[in-house]
Amino acid sequence: MEREIDYGNLMHAAMRGLIKTVLQDVEAHGLPGAHHFFITFDTTHPDARMADWLSDRYPSEMTVVMQHWYDGLSIEDDGFAVTLNFGDQPEPLYIPYTAIRTFVDPSVEFGLRFETPEDEDDDTVAPDKPLRSGDRGDSIDVDEPRDPPGERADAEIVSLDKFRK
Repeated sequence: MEREIDYGNLMHAAMRGLIKTVLQDVEAHGLPGAHHFFITFDTTHPDARMADWLSDRYPSEMTVVMQHWYDGLSIEDDGFAVTLNFGDQPEPLYIPYTAIRTFVDPSVEFGLRFETPEDEDDDTVAPDKPLRSGDRGDSIDVDEPRDPPGERADAEIVSLDKFRK
Protein backbone atom coordinates (compact mmCIF):
# COMPACT_ATOMS: atom_id res chain seq x y z
CA MET A 1 0.00 0.00 0.00
CA GLU A 2 1.36 3.37 -0.99
CA ARG A 3 1.52 6.04 1.71
CA GLU A 4 -0.28 9.32 1.01
CA ILE A 5 -0.21 12.68 2.71
CA ASP A 6 -3.54 13.32 4.42
CA TYR A 7 -3.90 17.00 3.59
CA GLY A 8 -7.48 17.17 4.86
CA ASN A 9 -6.61 16.08 8.40
CA LEU A 10 -3.47 18.23 8.37
CA MET A 11 -5.56 21.26 7.38
CA HIS A 12 -8.13 20.54 10.11
CA ALA A 13 -5.32 20.32 12.69
CA ALA A 14 -3.92 23.66 11.48
CA MET A 15 -7.36 25.30 11.62
CA ARG A 16 -7.93 24.00 15.16
CA GLY A 17 -4.51 25.38 16.08
CA LEU A 18 -5.60 28.76 14.72
CA ILE A 19 -8.74 28.67 16.90
CA LYS A 20 -6.63 27.76 19.94
CA THR A 21 -4.23 30.66 19.24
CA VAL A 22 -7.11 33.14 18.86
CA LEU A 23 -8.73 31.95 22.09
CA GLN A 24 -5.39 32.14 23.94
CA ASP A 25 -5.12 35.78 22.90
CA VAL A 26 -8.69 36.45 24.08
CA GLU A 27 -7.92 34.67 27.37
CA ALA A 28 -4.89 36.94 27.91
CA HIS A 29 -6.24 40.25 26.57
CA GLY A 30 -10.03 40.00 26.15
CA LEU A 31 -12.00 40.41 22.94
CA PRO A 32 -10.64 43.36 20.93
CA GLY A 33 -12.97 45.89 19.31
CA ALA A 34 -16.07 44.43 17.68
CA HIS A 35 -14.71 40.87 17.50
CA HIS A 36 -17.05 38.12 18.66
CA PHE A 37 -17.39 34.43 17.90
CA PHE A 38 -20.18 32.10 16.85
CA ILE A 39 -18.98 28.59 17.71
CA THR A 40 -21.03 25.58 16.64
CA PHE A 41 -19.99 22.32 18.24
CA ASP A 42 -21.05 18.68 18.45
CA THR A 43 -22.84 18.24 21.77
CA THR A 44 -22.50 14.44 21.47
CA HIS A 45 -18.69 14.57 21.45
CA PRO A 46 -17.54 12.29 24.30
CA ASP A 47 -15.35 15.01 25.86
CA ALA A 48 -17.86 17.91 25.57
CA ARG A 49 -19.24 18.95 28.95
CA MET A 50 -22.37 21.01 29.65
CA ALA A 51 -25.41 21.05 31.89
CA ASP A 52 -27.88 18.21 31.29
CA TRP A 53 -30.66 20.65 30.39
CA LEU A 54 -28.47 22.12 27.62
CA SER A 55 -27.57 18.73 26.16
CA ASP A 56 -31.27 17.77 26.31
CA ARG A 57 -32.23 20.95 24.48
CA TYR A 58 -29.41 20.62 21.93
CA PRO A 59 -29.02 16.86 21.41
CA SER A 60 -26.72 17.04 18.35
CA GLU A 61 -25.10 20.46 18.08
CA MET A 62 -25.26 23.91 19.60
CA THR A 63 -24.11 27.35 18.53
CA VAL A 64 -22.86 29.64 21.28
CA VAL A 65 -21.76 33.25 21.06
CA MET A 66 -18.81 34.76 22.87
CA GLN A 67 -19.45 38.47 22.78
CA HIS A 68 -20.77 40.70 25.56
CA TRP A 69 -20.46 38.40 28.55
CA TYR A 70 -18.35 35.34 29.16
CA ASP A 71 -16.33 34.27 32.17
CA GLY A 72 -13.65 31.80 33.16
CA LEU A 73 -12.19 31.30 29.69
CA SER A 74 -9.49 28.67 30.10
CA ILE A 75 -7.56 27.32 27.14
CA GLU A 76 -6.24 23.77 27.29
CA ASP A 77 -4.37 21.58 24.81
CA ASP A 78 -7.45 19.65 23.68
CA GLY A 79 -10.23 22.21 24.18
CA PHE A 80 -11.41 25.21 26.12
CA ALA A 81 -13.65 25.92 29.09
CA VAL A 82 -15.90 28.98 29.32
CA THR A 83 -18.92 30.05 31.33
CA LEU A 84 -21.74 31.65 29.32
CA ASN A 85 -25.12 33.02 30.36
CA PHE A 86 -28.27 31.25 29.23
CA GLY A 87 -31.26 33.36 30.27
CA ASP A 88 -29.40 34.93 33.23
CA GLN A 89 -28.19 31.48 34.27
CA PRO A 90 -24.38 31.12 34.04
CA GLU A 91 -23.42 27.66 32.78
CA PRO A 92 -19.91 26.27 32.40
CA LEU A 93 -19.06 24.53 29.12
CA TYR A 94 -16.07 22.53 27.97
CA ILE A 95 -15.69 22.38 24.19
CA PRO A 96 -13.01 20.12 22.68
CA TYR A 97 -11.42 21.55 19.54
CA THR A 98 -12.33 18.34 17.71
CA ALA A 99 -16.02 18.95 18.54
CA ILE A 100 -16.07 22.34 16.78
CA ARG A 101 -18.01 22.29 13.50
CA THR A 102 -17.88 26.01 12.68
CA PHE A 103 -16.00 28.99 14.07
CA VAL A 104 -17.10 32.39 12.78
CA ASP A 105 -16.05 35.94 13.63
CA PRO A 106 -18.67 38.00 11.75
CA SER A 107 -17.00 41.30 12.67
CA VAL A 108 -14.28 40.57 10.10
CA GLU A 109 -16.21 38.11 7.91
CA PHE A 110 -13.98 35.19 8.92
CA GLY A 111 -15.19 31.63 9.24
CA LEU A 112 -13.98 28.07 9.41
CA ARG A 113 -16.07 24.97 8.80
CA PHE A 114 -14.99 21.46 9.69
CA GLU A 115 -16.70 18.95 7.48
CA THR A 116 -17.66 15.56 8.83
CA PRO A 117 -18.24 12.39 6.80
CA GLU A 118 -22.02 13.03 6.74
CA ASP A 119 -21.36 16.52 5.31
CA GLU A 120 -19.80 15.02 2.18
CA ASP A 121 -23.26 14.08 0.90
CA ASP A 122 -24.81 17.41 1.89
CA ASP A 123 -23.02 20.76 1.54
CA THR A 124 -25.14 22.42 4.22
CA VAL A 125 -24.96 22.19 7.97
CA ALA A 126 -28.29 22.73 9.72
CA PRO A 127 -27.50 23.74 13.29
CA ASP A 128 -30.09 23.84 16.04
CA LYS A 129 -31.34 27.29 16.97
CA PRO A 130 -28.23 29.33 17.78
CA LEU A 131 -27.79 31.03 21.10
CA ARG A 132 -26.82 34.68 20.98
CA SER A 133 -25.49 36.86 23.77
CA GLY A 134 -27.56 39.94 24.51
CA ASP A 135 -26.27 43.23 25.84
CA ARG A 136 -26.82 42.08 29.45
CA GLY A 137 -24.93 38.89 28.73
CA ASP A 138 -28.05 36.78 28.26
CA SER A 139 -28.13 34.12 25.60
CA ILE A 140 -31.48 33.82 23.88
CA ASP A 141 -32.99 31.73 21.13
CA VAL A 142 -32.73 33.41 17.75
CA ASP A 143 -35.51 32.64 15.30
CA GLU A 144 -35.23 35.76 13.15
CA PRO A 145 -32.29 36.54 10.85
CA ARG A 146 -29.35 38.14 12.65
CA ASP A 147 -29.11 41.00 10.16
CA PRO A 148 -31.92 42.77 8.30
CA PRO A 149 -32.28 41.63 4.66
CA GLY A 150 -30.16 43.65 2.26
CA GLU A 151 -27.82 44.87 5.00
CA ARG A 152 -25.84 41.70 5.49
CA ALA A 153 -22.36 41.31 4.10
CA ASP A 154 -22.01 37.65 3.20
CA ALA A 155 -19.06 35.96 4.83
CA GLU A 156 -17.41 33.15 3.00
CA ILE A 157 -16.64 30.00 4.95
CA VAL A 158 -13.71 28.17 3.44
CA SER A 159 -13.86 24.38 3.28
CA LEU A 160 -10.82 22.66 1.90
CA ASP A 161 -12.33 19.17 2.12
CA LYS A 162 -13.87 19.64 -1.32
CA PHE A 163 -10.40 19.38 -2.82
CA ARG A 164 -9.72 15.95 -1.29
CA LYS A 165 -9.52 12.96 -3.58
